[in-house]
Amino acid sequence: MHQPSRRKIIQSAAAAATLGPWVVRQALAQAGKADIVIAAAQPVTGVFSTPGGYLNAGLGDYIAWRNSRGGVSGHKLRYVWEDSAFKTDQAVTVFKKLMATEKPSFFYLDNTGSCKAVAQDAIASGSVMTSSASLAGILADPVNMPHHFIAGPTYGAMHEILMEYIARSARGGSKPNVALVYTESEFGRDGIPASKARAQQLGIPIVAEVQTKVTGMDVTGEVARLRRAKPDIVIFQGYVVTPIPEFVRQMREAGMTSQVMGTIWSSDQPLLDALGAMSEGYMGMVPYRYTYDPDSAMMKTIREHVAATRPDMKFISHFYVNAWLAGMVFAEVADRCIRAGKPLKLPNMKAALESMKDFDTGGLTGLLADLSRHQIASGRLYRLDPAARRMEPASGWIKV
Repeated sequence: MHQPSRRKIIQSAAAAATLGPWVVRQALAQAGKADIVIAAAQPVTGVFSTPGGYLNAGLGDYIAWRNSRGGVSGHKLRYVWEDSAFKTDQAVTVFKKLMATEKPSFFYLDNTGSCKAVAQDAIASGSVMTSSASLAGILADPVNMPHHFIAGPTYGAMHEILMEYIARSARGGSKPNVALVYTESEFGRDGIPASKARAQQLGIPIVAEVQTKVTGMDVTGEVARLRRAKPDIVIFQGYVVTPIPEFVRQMREAGMTSQVMGTIWSSDQPLLDALGAMSEGYMGMVPYRYTYDPDSAMMKTIREHVAATRPDMKFISHFYVNAWLAGMVFAEVADRCIRAGKPLKLPNMKAALESMKDFDTGGLTGLLADLSRHQIASGRLYRLDPAARRMEPASGWIKV
């Protein structure tokens, strides 16, 4: 954190002098409190620019909102960021530059690759805690990634929640047949081992695994494999929008009535819009409430803040909520360290994070958040209501 100059402290005190001794003391105290710097490498251009815009807005908006309420223990939060273009080498360059020039205590990164690439530098610094939009399981590792946390469940935990829901919803003693469809990318493969392990534990048959390319594929052959396997449920992992609509279209044309499910990033408004009339009954495992949910005080705050500051924002994405929530965790870690009289050094920040076993997110996560494992391993199922054209709760909150 940067220390203000003595000149600035004196100027602040002098400006308040005419208001009395108490105000002078307050001015001196506030001027002497350094900013808490939160930095970010945000993908605001490139292939991930649309989600990246939501990520940057979500984190920046939380910081602005928190500062309007006094900051953290009297310290102002200061947000600095540069564009990563969703390229790992560029994100690493941004990280090294901002670490050298801004000395941040917290850093938000764009993807799994950049988180892994800067890990050793972050640990060696001993002075920064990181988070990211990535929900990869490798990043929720208190031993090998002591500086990092995930503002939500890992992809593996999401699949475990899906399997728990499927098992609890089964009727008549038999479990439905499940097919897993995922990309050959790390994003696609990440949750599959946990999914299969929890399915086996619960007696849920996995009747097909279909792996696709990330882009530019013809799904006709994959749909034929699904048709032969006759799954009751098809779960997609590793996609945001495409090729899920094409899968669903061909499945329905082939007479398949399988329930279609996805995880967080394939349960946002762009996919629902792309599915159109085919989206009826679509289900998603989501770790946060949707922003139109009336049962969350923090969602109400987010709606009001966006309405006042971003009137052109058409909808509030899960990406926005993820970054806002990461900002909340950053602020809480800082607050716990400051109140304990401990400097913002990695061992202290890690201990503060792991003490957050019942963190109140204002209802964003439904349940009180447990970050002791460097993730928030909870969520619930939502089902699309075709009349309301929005996702509505289909289950209670499930923790794994």
